Amino acid sequence: MEPESHFDSYFKSAFTVDNVIFGFDEGALKVLLIRRNEAPFEDCWALPGHFVRQNEDLDEAARRVLWEMTGLENVYLEQLFTFGAPGRHAYGRVITVAYYSLVKIADFTPQALTLTREVAWHDLTTLGELAFDHNEIIVTARDQLQRSIRNRPVGFELLPPEFTLTQLQHLYESIWETKLEKRNFRKKILSMDLILPLNRTQKGVSHRPARLYRFDETRYRKLTREGFNFEVKG
Repeated sequence: MEPESHFDSYFKSAFTVDNVIFGFDEGALKVLLIRRNEAPFEDCWALPGHFVRQNEDLDEAARRVLWEMTGLENVYLEQLFTFGAPGRHAYGRVITVAYYSLVKIADFTPQALTLTREVAWHDLTTLGELAFDHNEIIVTARDQLQRSIRNRPVGFELLPPEFTLTQLQHLYESIWETKLEKRNFRKKILSMDLILPLNRTQKGVSHRPARLYRFDETRYRKLTREGFNFEVKG
């Protein structure tokens, strides 16, 4: 068999990129989804994803697709996993490289652009059936987040600059999908000197205003580099 024809028997696949963008709002972990305006799965909710161009780097493709579909740019994307089960796409052998990111929802204003009818944040607990194998991709991304939260402080990426201890606890609870004992959680987090108390409290709340905190960015980056041990689950 000639070398060229030998390669032709293998290079009959297409590549896509899919982006799992996590945010945290109203006490819930959320993911950014688009409503597709093309077949297959027209009018279905899906992750922002599309085909990689022939001469395009994968990371470059992920950034381009995210911007073209949602208007989001300057988002740090981390490669997550590759999904290549036969039959995952109606058009043939399509392999997707998934990326994920953690963002502050308030910092971005998503908008429906090309190949997109609508773009919106969705609570992970009420997703329903998504296009392609995107439910599986999101589960994989969430599993990765649940693992990384033990050795990487993620609050800085997801919470607003000023937050309460209750908001911080709700963040960890939403990622781990469990309730945490309030006293143990606060004792653990305060012992790390990871957050700094501020001389002000919440505004415009119906209950007793809680003290606000902010992350010590220098300490945060040090813990990220050296390793983070956060065992308060249960």
